[in-house]
Amino acid sequence: MRERLHRIRLLLLDVDGVLTDGRIIYDAQGVETKAFDVKDGHGLKLLQRAGVQVGIITGRQSEVVNIRARELGIDIVYQGAKDKLVPFEEILRNLHLAADEVAYMGDDLPDLPVLRRAGWAVAPADAVGEIKPFVHYVTRHPGGRGAVREVCDLLLQESGHWSEVTSRYFESQQN
Repeated sequence: MRERLHRIRLLLLDVDGVLTDGRIIYDAQGVETKAFDVKDGHGLKLLQRAGVQVGIITGRQSEVVNIRARELGIDIVYQGAKDKLVPFEEILRNLHLAADEVAYMGDDLPDLPVLRRAGWAVAPADAVGEIKPFVHYVTRHPGGRGAVREVCDLLLQESGHWSEVTSRYFESQQN
């Protein structure tokens, strides 16, 4: 697994069920609400500091996703992707990456074509069982509850970037 993770230059994520717990909440005016895990967000920032790009491919459209992506500095955002393999291939062409340099994390059947193509395929613990035989790694945490952070930490540790991007948190303070 270490060799596979060493090659990863881009982490692509589904949203519902990966960056969120999959619940979609509407208020009385029809405004959509999603809950994102702050630790997942920090993990993505750490990964970006190590030089790994982050992107989103989701089948739904939501302004909330654009807001969260902007907040995390994620420029690669494809929403409304009914066939997620189409934007995946476009991203590879645009960034001059090979499929084995890309990790993808998805939780349901629409993610399966990309999971089968990506260099490192990941599913959160609560993904549908039908996709789990096709992934390289199943997280211990469920989607929207630390699964993305777990993947970020694993990528950083296995690629040797963990100490580099976290050292400032462990350095002692001089008074």
